[in-house]
Amino acid sequence: MKPTSQIIIGCMSWGIWGKKFSTKEQVEMIRFCTENRNSIFDHADIYGNYTTEAEFGKAFAASGLQREDIQLISKCGIQLENEQRKTHIKHYNYSKEYIVWSAEQSLKNLKTDYLDTFLLHRPSPLMQPNEIAEAVLELQESGKIINFGVSNFTPSQVDLIADKIPVSVNQVEFSLTQNSAMQNGVLDQMLQKEMQAMSWSPLGSVFRQENAQTKRIKKVLKVLSEKYNSTIDVLLLAWILKHPAKVSPVIGTTNKQRILDANKALEIDLELQDWFQLLVASKGEEMD
Repeated sequence: MKPTSQIIIGCMSWGIWGKKFSTKEQVEMIRFCTENRNSIFDHADIYGNYTTEAEFGKAFAASGLQREDIQLISKCGIQLENEQRKTHIKHYNYSKEYIVWSAEQSLKNLKTDYLDTFLLHRPSPLMQPNEIAEAVLELQESGKIINFGVSNFTPSQVDLIADKIPVSVNQVEFSLTQNSAMQNGVLDQMLQKEMQAMSWSPLGSVFRQENAQTKRIKKVLKVLSEKYNSTIDVLLLAWILKHPAKVSPVIGTTNKQRILDANKALEIDLELQDWFQLLVASKGEEMD
């Protein structure tokens, strides 16, 4: 297997929820990413209101790449309002039958025989650990999924499932502006249990919002960008990568240059005080 970047490519905005890429454009993006070691693609069944996986699968089949050239992540469990599915309210479904069926649908849509990683998208108050474990075990024993994990789960919710079936991944929101995963035990657990940590929305709100917090952060980033000869988006990723949990950022950009820039974050080791300077800017107060 070719060397793979720690930076994961998020595909949520490739379809109708974003860029509305044609098959040709998706083929080009898949090839571009894999040529630059970004061979891990993050999906969820719900993306594009259940259409994006199939569009990606069609493009992958036309790309000329081999299955071992890429790694595929998908998620299940969220049920959106959808006429075809006869769902009239957003909810979660983690019955054994639904988990297995959803995984098989993702395989069909992505035109693959297996998923490298399969995640429960969000915790449900009605989760039954035994039923989830039965579904996951069936999928793993049949070779349809390799790694099993969760997304947006608290430590206690992870433990609830891990008591019945090993959980190797947790994908959570983590960025400089939303760093509660460092305080609520989420990253501590992943470090302790040697789980793979993934972060969605890794740039946080720095580019989306103009408020006191983002103004403080940008002020510090401006100085550090000169010191490290880097752009501020790369420094935001470098800040995440400094954490000992070895977090893999899931980037949502479809801009090729920004993908290349994201990989540069792997080459930056922020000095200790610079890392804390950014955290202090985010907090708005000195460390306790």
